[in-house]
Amino acid sequence: MSSKFSGDEDTRSVTSRKSHLSHISTPTSSAGESGSAATRQDHISPTVGKREQANVVRARCLVAFILLLASAGVATAANLLVKQQERNEFENKFAGYATQLVTVSRARANQFFDALNSFASSIGAQAAAEHDLLNTSWPFYTIPEWSVQAQMFAQLTGIENPVINMSPLVREDEKDAWNSYAAKHNPIWYQESVENEGYTEHTAQELVQLTVPFIHFYDPENGLQPTPVSRPGEVFPTYQVYPIGLFPGVPIMVTNLDGRLASPQTEEIYQITKVTLRPTLGFSTDPNTKLPASQIMQPIFMGADTRSKDREMVAVIVVRLPWMDYFKNVLAEGQDGIRVVIESSCPKLPDDVTLHERKQNLTESDRYIVTYQVDGPNAVFLGEGDFHDPEYDDLVDSGILVDLHIDQSQLPEGSCVPVLTLRVYPSAEMEDSLKTNNDTIYTVVVLVIFAFTTLVFLLYDFFVGRRQRTVMNRVVQQDRIVSDVFPSAIRDRLYENQAKQMMKGNDVEGDDGPLGLDENFYDRSDTTASAPLADLFPSVTVVFADLVGFTAWSSAREPHQVFILLETVYGAFDRLAYRHSVFKVETVGDCYVSAVGLPEPTDDHAVVACRFARECLKKMKDVTLKLEVALGPDTSELDLRTGIH
Repeated sequence: MSSKFSGDEDTRSVTSRKSHLSHISTPTSSAGESGSAATRQDHISPTVGKREQANVVRARCLVAFILLLASAGVATAANLLVKQQERNEFENKFAGYATQLVTVSRARANQFFDALNSFASSIGAQAAAEHDLLNTSWPFYTIPEWSVQAQMFAQLTGIENPVINMSPLVREDEKDAWNSYAAKHNPIWYQESVENEGYTEHTAQELVQLTVPFIHFYDPENGLQPTPVSRPGEVFPTYQVYPIGLFPGVPIMVTNLDGRLASPQTEEIYQITKVTLRPTLGFSTDPNTKLPASQIMQPIFMGADTRSKDREMVAVIVVRLPWMDYFKNVLAEGQDGIRVVIESSCPKLPDDVTLHERKQNLTESDRYIVTYQVDGPNAVFLGEGDFHDPEYDDLVDSGILVDLHIDQSQLPEGSCVPVLTLRVYPSAEMEDSLKTNNDTIYTVVVLVIFAFTTLVFLLYDFFVGRRQRTVMNRVVQQDRIVSDVFPSAIRDRLYENQAKQMMKGNDVEGDDGPLGLDENFYDRSDTTASAPLADLFPSVTVVFADLVGFTAWSSAREPHQVFILLETVYGAFDRLAYRHSVFKVETVGDCYVSAVGLPEPTDDHAVVACRFARECLKKMKDVTLKLEVALGPDTSELDLRTGIH
């Protein structure tokens, strides 16, 4: 048997070391052992593991919350920033468009009135020259090359479809002579205009046949039939017209139509022009096109001097100006969605309102307002009223479109010369056309970045958590081992001493374990490392238990059978020791050494020791009987010898 064991001392040494670990290595540990192990593990888990794990969980939740909050904040900030940039770009572009519209429209209006004044002065100068040469005088004067001059004026002002009339002032005593003069000269300038304008719908002779041969008006009481003007006073019949031809909805030429009786508004404009001797305009809806337009009347004076105090108005030029034409071809393609509002300083009254009724109803609360939309080079009439979006009130660009600077005190009572104000607004269509999806792109990019960051954090946390669990398992295992070797009080003091040495920087070089215990932790031969842990217990009872006949029995058994016997017997003794609060000191071979009264003092330590020894004797009999079948018939002959000191 000596080949299996190196004497009893080797057997005792192996058994002693194994017996220290018996209650955690054996698969048949009892509930008492499990409770003991759980108690020892709780030394690590609550004080180290659970508290630190809770801190880790709180830190993880805090970091996740901060990442979520930061991602939401940065994404929102990026979205708002991009939207604000787009808004700034929209406002800047609109400011450029609006400035261009206001500037060009005002320049065109000024150019129009300058050209109109020059046109009238030119006609007056021509008439004066021919009067000296041919002894002709107003109203019996026909403007030579009328259609050519009118067309040049229209091109100069930029009007696409102008309606231009020249009407001489005819006194009451000149009406019959005028009828004869017009009948004689109408075919001449008709033919000239038809040829110059390329008019093909009617011949000049046909137009003559469609002309009323006397000064007339359309009498509602006579079924709107052409009726000779019989009222006293001067008249200004329509004479030369551009463009030549019939007006929409009118079956005859407008030649010889008395302008004073054409509409109350025309009469009012005439009266203002006659008093001020200055150009005058009205602002209303064109009955033919149903679009807002200004009827502008420019006086023609005898001679070229238009500033003389003694100047005499002999004729007028009447121009129907559709303001929509002034907003065309100002902006380029793609510059869409601009709202243009024209507001008149005069109220909007129907054309059939008489001058007396206008005087009675003239107020400031019902001004005539119209709205257009400009889309690049095109303009569209939206209707009467202000149709801009109030959301863009702060972006308005405005200016005076037309102001003839007429002294209102010179006007007949109840009359009004409008000052036209231009207001330009953006629209939702314009803002939408300039919007991009950059805000969404930037928001998604920010969220993706934070999502990636969060994923990296979670992966890092996963690997760190796995490492921490591995470290914790090693800590728990090491704590179990230390708890098996040393009592809890000694174990705790060892930990405290080791911690103090680590704080002082006195660690011995080596491979530190998870608890900061180096490889020499169990080697207490180095007495310089720390003071020895030694306590005095004056009242202690020591119990010795020795297996009788073990040497002979073990010499006839295989090593694993010896291990089974010692493991089973000492495991049973360990459970009894745990039940009676007996401290297991060591096992040396077949000797089991325990003590009562340490490390926790016990008043009845001797009584407890006796009870423990008695139960060990009984347990020895039960165990050997159970192992007799597996370990041989002489196993039950083993006995236990106990000693109490």
